[in-house]
Formats: sequence, structure tokens, C-alpha cells
Amino acid sequence: MTGAVLSALAVAGAALLLGLGWAGGRWHARRGERATGLALGTPVERATFHTLHTASLAAPPLRAGLTEDAARKAAKRLRSLLGTEALCLTDRRSVLAWDGPGADHHERRAMARVAVMLDSGRSMSLRTECTRPDCPLKWAVFAPLTGEDGVLGALVAYGSRESAVLVRAATELARWVSVQLELSELDRSRTRLMEAEIKALRAQISPHFIFNSLAAIASFVRTDPERARDLLLEFADFTRYSFRRHGEFTTLAEELRSIEQYLALAGARFGDRLKVTLQVAPEVLPVALPFLCLQPLVENAVKHGLEDSTGECLITIAARDAGAEAVITIEDNGVGMDPAVLRRILAGERSGSSSGIGLTNVDERIRQVYGDAYGPVIETGVGAGMKISLRIPKYRAGVHSSGPGQQPPRY
Repeated sequence: MTGAVLSALAVAGAALLLGLGWAGGRWHARRGERATGLALGTPVERATFHTLHTASLAAPPLRAGLTEDAARKAAKRLRSLLGTEALCLTDRRSVLAWDGPGADHHERRAMARVAVMLDSGRSMSLRTECTRPDCPLKWAVFAPLTGEDGVLGALVAYGSRESAVLVRAATELARWVSVQLELSELDRSRTRLMEAEIKALRAQISPHFIFNSLAAIASFVRTDPERARDLLLEFADFTRYSFRRHGEFTTLAEELRSIEQYLALAGARFGDRLKVTLQVAPEVLPVALPFLCLQPLVENAVKHGLEDSTGECLITIAARDAGAEAVITIEDNGVGMDPAVLRRILAGERSGSSSGIGLTNVDERIRQVYGDAYGPVIETGVGAGMKISLRIPKYRAGVHSSGPGQQPPRY
């Protein structure tokens, strides 16, 4: 999804919280809830602060979607926001979580009324008609939880008496929860998009490269069996890393290790024509970055430096510390590219080239994760080689390596 959609949802969420804070302040003030102890002004202002703080604790579970586990973790916080006797969250079929008394005899009746609300899609409030004298749940507000597919379920708030303020607060809270659920769907869409783009890169790993690598390994079986064995291990590790299924992020150390294996295989094929210089600052090795975002750039350098020419190929890979960022550059002395052609490739106006697919894929994923300000900077010209520079923030929310640790590259 676009940044504009995320921003719009964030603004909507903030507006709902402010409205909820006001309504919650009125509700808490009427109920005479004790102050938090902080000198924040009027009871309404204190209640608003309490609302915002509690909402910040309830939001993370909801970003996982409307599941039983997420509902269970969020229900207590949501009930605290409203100050009600009980609260439950449901999907379209069952109660997912209940916080407070009355679950033993109110759950079934609640779902019958949720079914009515699902048909109308509108909030409703009514008497519970509970005949137990010791049950405090005398009035209920049913508010719909919505998403892209319509009404997903309900937030049900129970009070001891009818209250217009509770109706308004519960409705606003349900809207805020719906925003969190929409954000969770955006998160899942983003994850699916990232996975699709990684699959596209994996599909780009050329059978031609695999066949040539195996042929190069086979050529050393008789003349240098020890090197053939080492190259076969490098090939196995390279393919294992490239096709791994855990995580959309990795560390710079892991990515560079994969590149080292790729270059070892390329060197077996091209021999002394391939010259590689590595200049890596140790302090940037733990930096997290999108999986397979450097290897396609190195593969592009090898292609234009060796496969598209007959001379010696010089490739320089550098990673330096730049304060809050790591700056990574990949430079080759190959045939280069017309800048106008490069612009058309990155704009999606020209396809068919495997190097173009790699460049476009990396450009899109880097911008998607870090923003347009962090897109690759590419310097090139016909016959002038190519230099690609990337700035990677050392710390970014949601960006962390989830794969198993590997040994740093050997330099």
C-alpha cells in the first residue's frame, strides 16, 4: 500500500483517539475514577492522557489482526479505556475474548445480537434483559468492527445502566480498533508483496548461471579435487541462502557472505579476468537490510564487466559507517549503460533484461522499506562502468534480521 494510505489511516486513528479521549474523559469523570496522580490539569485532561497511554498498549496486539490471541491481549486494555463492567470482542461467528464478569451466561446471547448487528452494520444499544440480581451487566452497546471486506465482528461494551456517553465512546473505540485492523491488513499486504518480490528475484537466478557453475566445478574434479570440493560447498551455501524461507530481512554480514560465495563461483568460471576489492567497516556488519538487495547488484556488475566484454573486470564493494547510516557502494569498470535507458528500466518502461529486473526489484524494495529518499543512486555511462550507492539506516522500526546467524565474511 502507498504511504498516502498509511498516513490517512494514521490521521484517522489520531482523530478517533482524540474523540475517544474526550468521551472517555466525560465517562471517567462521571464515574468518579481516581486520578492518575499526575498534575495534568482537569479530570477530562487526565482521562485523555490515560486514554492515549492505554491505547498505545492496546494497539500492538490488534496489528496482528482480529484473532483470538490478539483479542485476548487487547480486551483488557480496551475495557480500561471505556471503564465498563465488561467488554468482549467477536468475529462473525464467535466471541474471541471476554474481559469482566458475566461471560458464563451472556456470551451466547451476545452472539445472537451480534448477528443482528452484522446484517445492519450499525451500532446499537439495548437492555441485556439479564434476570440475575447479582449481575451488573444491565445495558450493552454493540459496535461493528470493519475492514476491507465489510463488517468483521463486533466490540460489545457492557454497563450497569443506559448511558449516551458510553454509546458514543464505544462507537469511537470500535472505529479506532477498525483502523488498527486495517493497518494489520496493510502490514500483511506489504509482507506478501515483499515475499512476491523476493520470489521474483529467486526466479531470476539464472539456470544458465547454475549450469555454468556446476560445469566450472566439474572442470576441477580431476585437476584440483580439493578446489572442486570447496566450490561445491560454496555453491550449496549460496543456493541455500538464496532460497531460504525465513524472514524478509538479513544482516549485511550475511548478504556479503552470500556475495562472497557468488564471486567464488564466478571466479572459477572466468579465472584471472575477475578482480574484486572489498572494503568493509566491521561496525556496519550487523546492520539489517532487505534480503537479497545487494547480490543482484553484484551479479549485474559481473554481467556487464565479464559476460558483456572481453577485458578484465574490476569490481569494488565497499561499506562504510556514516553515523546513523551505512553507505554501501558497488562499482565496476564494465560496459556501463546509457543513462536514458537506465531511467526507462527503473520506470518500468523497459523489461526483458535480467539485470533490469534485478535493478528494478532492488530499487522498489529499498524505497518501499525506507522511503523514496533512500533509493539507489546509480552513476553510469556507455563504456564508463557503473557505480551504485545505497544508504541504509542502521535502525528502522520493523527492520530486523530474523534469520539464523552466520559467520561474518572472510576478508
